[in-house]
Amino acid sequence: MQRTRILTAVLALAAGLLAGAPPALGADAAKNVSITADTYTWKNARIDGGGFVPGIVFNRKERNLAYARTDIGGAYRWQQSSKTWTPLLDSVGWDDWGHTGVVSLASDSVDPDRVYAAVGTYTNSWDPGNGAVMRSTDRGASWQKADLPFKLGGNMPGRGMGERLAVDPNRNSVLYLGAPSGKGLWRSTDSGASWSQVANFPNVGNYVQDPSDTSGYASDNQGIVWVTFDESTGTAGSATRTIYVGVADKDNAVYRSTDAGSTWSRVAGQPTGYLAHKGVLDAANGYLYLAYSDKGGPYDGGKGRLWRYATATGTWTDISPVAEADTYYGFSGLTVDRQKPGTVMATAYSSWWPDTQIFRSTDSGGTWTKAWDYTSYPDRANRYTMDVSSSPWLTWGAHPSPPEQTPKLGWMTEALEIDPFDSNRMMYGTGATVYGTEDLTKWDGGGRFTVRPMVQGLEETAVNDLASPPSGAPLLSALGDVGGFRHTDLAKVPSMMFTQPNFTTTTSLDFAETSPNTFVRVGDLDSGPHIAFSTDNGANWFAGTDPSGVSGGGTVAAAADGGRFVWSPAGAVVQYTTGFGTSWQASSGIPAGAVVESDRIDPKVFYGFKSGKFYVSSDGGATFTASSASGLPSGDSVRFKALPGTKGEVWLAGGATDGAYGLWHSTDAGATFTKLSGVGQADTIGFGKAAPGASYQTLYTSAKIGGVRGIFRSTDKGATWTRINDDAHQWGWTGAAITGDPRVYGRVYVSTNGRGVVYGDTSDAGGGTDPTPAPTGACTVTYRITNQWSGGFQADVQLSNTGSSAWDGWSLGWSFADGQRITQLWNAEYTQSGSTVTARNVSWNGGVAAGSSVSFGFTGSWSGTNAKPAAFKLGETSCTVV
Repeated sequence: MQRTRILTAVLALAAGLLAGAPPALGADAAKNVSITADTYTWKNARIDGGGFVPGIVFNRKERNLAYARTDIGGAYRWQQSSKTWTPLLDSVGWDDWGHTGVVSLASDSVDPDRVYAAVGTYTNSWDPGNGAVMRSTDRGASWQKADLPFKLGGNMPGRGMGERLAVDPNRNSVLYLGAPSGKGLWRSTDSGASWSQVANFPNVGNYVQDPSDTSGYASDNQGIVWVTFDESTGTAGSATRTIYVGVADKDNAVYRSTDAGSTWSRVAGQPTGYLAHKGVLDAANGYLYLAYSDKGGPYDGGKGRLWRYATATGTWTDISPVAEADTYYGFSGLTVDRQKPGTVMATAYSSWWPDTQIFRSTDSGGTWTKAWDYTSYPDRANRYTMDVSSSPWLTWGAHPSPPEQTPKLGWMTEALEIDPFDSNRMMYGTGATVYGTEDLTKWDGGGRFTVRPMVQGLEETAVNDLASPPSGAPLLSALGDVGGFRHTDLAKVPSMMFTQPNFTTTTSLDFAETSPNTFVRVGDLDSGPHIAFSTDNGANWFAGTDPSGVSGGGTVAAAADGGRFVWSPAGAVVQYTTGFGTSWQASSGIPAGAVVESDRIDPKVFYGFKSGKFYVSSDGGATFTASSASGLPSGDSVRFKALPGTKGEVWLAGGATDGAYGLWHSTDAGATFTKLSGVGQADTIGFGKAAPGASYQTLYTSAKIGGVRGIFRSTDKGATWTRINDDAHQWGWTGAAITGDPRVYGRVYVSTNGRGVVYGDTSDAGGGTDPTPAPTGACTVTYRITNQWSGGFQADVQLSNTGSSAWDGWSLGWSFADGQRITQLWNAEYTQSGSTVTARNVSWNGGVAAGSSVSFGFTGSWSGTNAKPAAFKLGETSCTVV
């Protein structure tokens, strides 16, 4: 699970990318630009999850209506028919990028079509904009916005507490919002259209994570953290009279109003010394349950308690499942079963080692059972089984010693909800995914319930870099928190993130243009090397050796032939090496911290950029010389790339609103640059396959052109541009990376800060379609079971072209004799109907030369026997089975 949460947007802000509102594009800048539009289909390269989900909200009137919030990646609605999540805030644009951070959600149980989101990413200077409350009358399909006079912190400490936003369950035009930063309690009486402060609310909170933090991130007052209505104290159409409010104040954590918010008082007799992360009311039994921690979360917490408050008598009861001395974690996740009053569950959210813990009581907290217990230390007995076959990377490729297990039950488990209509369904958020079960009540009968990822469609990775090589896998990504992935099929979840080593965050990656099996990546790691290499197109990796002083990944470049590398790491000067990083030497003539790239033809030529200066090396990175080119951006908010197929041709994007900002082009290895007059701002640049009939590669950029912010494409070297996204598909900040696909015209991969890797295909003729398999010729198949266990197995299949002609696509079919079922397949697409399986090539491995082979693998289930298939067919041709 995640130990840290990368602040990708913060890095951008620190570099000056988003400092202030951009000016309108001047007439001189726009006069030569021609803009058209195109219809694109947008999808995610599937990873499924990858980030922290601090909140899950079920509607209490309509079955199967649920929402999830993320700290930087927007909000989602559950789609029961497909059991997937639908993104709801992709319309957030560049200037409002902070509104992709969601600090709270509220679903209206009077009118289920209404949903609200409190948005804003940081309360300090990292986010230049104020927060807002978004409101929708169509379940998040469209939104209206009420701007607030203060900031909200979807990615701030304490973001897992809540919910801070709540709708009155009796008079749904009334809403409350708990604010951070000492801004108090706020109320709307017109369904979220306008807001005013509740002036007489007595406590704005006082808890800060770290008062010494001068950045304002950890030193912000976490404020008012949850609002809970007692629906039994109101009638339909009249405001609910009793309202409970949680405040980040260890001595005064819970307040109440009994007159619909007219007056407020501290609840008498309450425990002190802890923060109340959650307050969940079971109106049927008259109990308010509270989960307490000594820290604000989402990953800290050393002690915690659970308490129950009897609303009728005012009696407080400590119902903690373990003694205070035995807690090394705080409590946060908290839920009740609306179908079975008296059933309550809670999480030990901050227990990283050996695992999180989930507690369950069916007698209102009188007694508890645990999701797992020790038998004889370090052995554990679990009440659950884990099935992560849909997201196998959740094991992290780990092989821990007991009592740790892989995959973990979770960490940062602050969101926990039992479906109010189904006692068997529970969902909970972690630092990496949404887990859930649909047979929860087996817990009470001594059986084992099954936990699976319930996260498909929710994509929450922060993307730092992208690569689409001319052969091999179509996409490799550098990601925050989960390192990165190699996608052989964009529609399938990769089996594992990059390992050997597994960086917490990958900051940069590159491949050798003329030898694309050679890859390099760099990143951050608590201890160990910060660089890794691959010689098989990123399928497997091995660690390099760090030069002295390296503290982080920085940027890295591979020579065109893969024979040498240049690395600009954090904490050290720029370095170069021949071979795979066993010995590094300092480069001269280039400052530390420069962004580095390679020429895509000449293996001795490398480029760099730092503080307005462009640098060139013609001796493999040993020495760099500053170019005399002037007029480039003075800051470091720059990304540039050399054009594949042409020596010395460089495109550079970047800048800031208070200086040079745009897109530049060089055809002489950076000696001179020409600024494109039609591009007012540009932040990324990438290349893809040329359009039909064109000879020059397609350009892609995240930019402002003609006064419009968007994702743009040019098929004529930047003379004209086509905006290929639309207002419904903006994804907040897209300034980290972009690349086209060198094999599929019109396909573009776009980085986001919390919505994963988005890719688009054009509706233009000749674009967006992968080659269609047309299998022919003689063939041989080798089928090998590589691992087998009770109920499951793994197999590899090698398909060899033993004919005399190359294949342009292939389709291999077989039948299982013993009822085996494929559960996950990689390096191919597949369908299975009964016992019959058909595997087809993906975009990058359809071409198989005569005498060559292609391989794919899969995991499957079996029972009884697991005989190998007796026959295989390539289309209609029978293959020889080895």
